[in-house]
Amino acid sequence: MEEVAFFIGAIGALGAAAAVVALKNPFYSVLALVIHLVFLAGIFLLLMAQFLAASLIVVYAGAVMVLYVFVAAYVGGIEEPKWDASPELRVIGPIMAVALFVAISIAVLGSGLAALGTPGPDDIPAGFGTPEAIGHLMMEDFLIAFEAASLLLLVAAVAAIVLAGRRRGDKGSGTEQRKVLVKADEQANAQVAGNGEGA
Repeated sequence: MEEVAFFIGAIGALGAAAAVVALKNPFYSVLALVIHLVFLAGIFLLLMAQFLAASLIVVYAGAVMVLYVFVAAYVGGIEEPKWDASPELRVIGPIMAVALFVAISIAVLGSGLAALGTPGPDDIPAGFGTPEAIGHLMMEDFLIAFEAASLLLLVAAVAAIVLAGRRRGDKGSGTEQRKVLVKADEQANAQVAGNGEGA
């Protein structure tokens, strides 16, 4: 039964991850990422990692996804690509994607499936995967990495706001330029009409 649940969770996680990349609407991509995290949390529950499963649901599927939605709404919608991909890239891209998929599949089939049905390692420490054990690791052994991750999220949020401000400024300057061009065109037309009447 656990094997069936694992494969259901793995297929759901892979399908949702593919939807994140395939969907063009950023909001739908965020929703697909939430579904991916839910399936991933189920896999962690099967591995007896309750803290990681709860963190994925509460932190990532909750708070971080809200931040992603906010950034997607703040930056804006979809724009047309500024350049067209060359025919060579249209051919090489799918080939590289298939090659990467085959390489990952070989790695998984060669190592991951061999562990199914085995009892697993015998030297698992007591309290493995509990909030207490994870807390000791984050606040003692990996404190610098934990703080660096929080700073990285802060920098990403600030960068999104700065990019959105520049984008709005570019749109405003483009609007002003169009107004100046329209006004100059109107003045030129009026001058031509005046010259015609004078003649």
